[in-house]
Amino acid sequence: MDPTGKPGTARRAALLGILCALAIALSFLEGFLPVLPVPGAKLGLSNLVTMVALSSLGLPAAFTVTMGKALFALFRGGTAFLMSLSGGLLSTLVMALAWRLFRRRFSFVGIGLLGAVAHNGGQLGMATLLMGPSLLAYAPWLLLLAIVAGTATGLTLNLALPALRRLHIYKD
Repeated sequence: MDPTGKPGTARRAALLGILCALAIALSFLEGFLPVLPVPGAKLGLSNLVTMVALSSLGLPAAFTVTMGKALFALFRGGTAFLMSLSGGLLSTLVMALAWRLFRRRFSFVGIGLLGAVAHNGGQLGMATLLMGPSLLAYAPWLLLLAIVAGTATGLTLNLALPALRRLHIYKD
């Protein structure tokens, strides 16, 4: 740790690499879970890692994790990449804004919820551009799923915080 309490350069680079790998692994493993009732919808487990990167290393690190996940999606095709990138970038921006402005008022549940809604909104926007406005009919279902998924990821991160603090990955 440097005098400000932030990880040193080597530790920061190692942590960022681990977080990228973890986000990609969670995204991959999520593909084995049962399909949700809306086509393409997932729980967003890798969003946990983006929230950790954002809160412990800052916005550039969170964007790095988001780009890593999107690049991994290239293996599923160009459309998967665009969907991952559009949802991930918007989600990361919204979570960063909420973290900066409301971190004392919101827990990770609120941040995760906003991130999930933004992620689904970004993906729905991209899908609408690629395939037409009829996909907007999915919006209410995606909002409902985002509320459930964002709450679940936020609660999970709240439960993981004691371990992250012991590992000096997260500091209030």
